[in-house]
Amino acid sequence: MNLDSNNHSVFSLNYHLILCIKYRRKVISDVISEYAKDAFERIGQQYRITISEWNHVRDHIHVLFKAHPNSELSKFINAYKSASSRLIKNEFPAVRHQLWKEHFWSKSYCLVTVGGTPLEVLKAYIEKQGKEAKTT
Repeated sequence: MNLDSNNHSVFSLNYHLILCIKYRRKVISDVISEYAKDAFERIGQQYRITISEWNHVRDHIHVLFKAHPNSELSKFINAYKSASSRLIKNEFPAVRHQLWKEHFWSKSYCLVTVGGTPLEVLKAYIEKQGKEAKTT
């Protein structure tokens, strides 16, 4: 397992983010996806967030990213959704005609932590801690 570090900690924080277009409109092309990815990378630098994997379907995107323990994920996601929405609508005016009102992204999102160790293995490991010392 590859671990990241800073001055006082070692960590591996990986997340899977899914963002949907408002009303699930099918407006994401390859070009818009690349543009949205570039915005994610630029804004992510301020929050110490880096993309591991990016892909899209016509009405939503999937992002696998790494973060630091002090990254404020909800602030980052809201900043990204706000800025990218504005940038995309300015750069691709045709998108505005496919959406209702000024919304680009849905208000909701899905953010899931991901890691290398299955939960059951980790639970068993934690449960076992201290038992060996108590038996000797």
